[in-house]
Amino acid sequence: MSPVTDRVGPRHNPTAGAALPVNLRDLRDEAWRRLDPAHRDYFTGGAGDERTLRANETAFDAYRLLPRVLRGGGERDLRTPLLGGTLSMPVLVSPTAFHRLAHPDGEVGCARAVAGADTVLVLSMAATTPVEAVAAAMDAADRPGRLWFQLYPQPDLGFTESLVRRVEAAGCRALVVTVDSPVLGRRERDLRNGFLDLPPGLGCENMRDPETGRIRDIVLDADLDWPRIDWLRGVTRLPVVLKGILHPADARLAVAHGVDAVWVSNHGGRQLDGAATAVDALPSVVDAVGDRVPVLLDGGIRRGTDVLTALALGATAVGVGRPVLWGLAARGEPGVRQVLDLLRADLGQAMTLAGAVRPADLGPDLLNRMPR
Repeated sequence: MSPVTDRVGPRHNPTAGAALPVNLRDLRDEAWRRLDPAHRDYFTGGAGDERTLRANETAFDAYRLLPRVLRGGGERDLRTPLLGGTLSMPVLVSPTAFHRLAHPDGEVGCARAVAGADTVLVLSMAATTPVEAVAAAMDAADRPGRLWFQLYPQPDLGFTESLVRRVEAAGCRALVVTVDSPVLGRRERDLRNGFLDLPPGLGCENMRDPETGRIRDIVLDADLDWPRIDWLRGVTRLPVVLKGILHPADARLAVAHGVDAVWVSNHGGRQLDGAATAVDALPSVVDAVGDRVPVLLDGGIRRGTDVLTALALGATAVGVGRPVLWGLAARGEPGVRQVLDLLRADLGQAMTLAGAVRPADLGPDLLNRMPR
């Protein structure tokens, strides 16, 4: 054992029957071994030739860190203010569909893990568990969690408003409106596998019509526009976050239309193949909005150094999607806890090595972009 010790905790205690993962890819490999190949491809795949999917991760390679030394400062503090609350760290869980396809614990297990980590779960509109059950699971956890709801505004405005009322009643604290999906991206893995629908017994429970009991299809609406965002803001008091922003002009429009945060994302490479990576688009979006609203980011976050890079470029917090699904598929609720624990410890260590005590200490002076 090395005689060198530090305070980069937390230390993970062994759990019966499973070796401790060293990094997120350990959980990915375990998840891939457990998943049905068609379901694995659904969670893993991207659109078209998957250029954007691959680039989301490799784009972080262009940044090198310029750490500061002899900064002192005491214990790290990862707490992050966001939309009226405070996260325990600048990492939240991005919306991803069909958790019960990955593991029977599903969205409920994920919610308990996120509540224990004292951060935010953005529940997908395409969740296989109703929002009320997910909210109850978070409330029953050891520490109160935070639940936001991801929304594709539907052409049926009456149904959309009724769903907004439903998630408000369930205790959701923000609406995350996905705006990068006027149509579904061409996901060729799913086409080859014939994966067109969920297995019997699973459905998009938040789309269940309260009057008929029938589960509606989620309609991706090519007519979605800024007036619809204005309408949505008029029917809810919840903060509205726009997810899927890459162009700085759209970021400026979002602020002009009164949204509460913008989320830089290319949908995990699942929509427009060849789109810019989120980390490459981030600086221009941050410049466009200034300090008027928080800027979030997801896409390719796999390490604490990835989180650090995004924060240094101006993000308030980052979201993780696929890694949470890896943890869920591999080990259920405990696997999601391990994903969040690993990211917390990795980020804390990276910040200490970079000479930062809190996220606010991170800025672009800590980065050097390498030519590609």
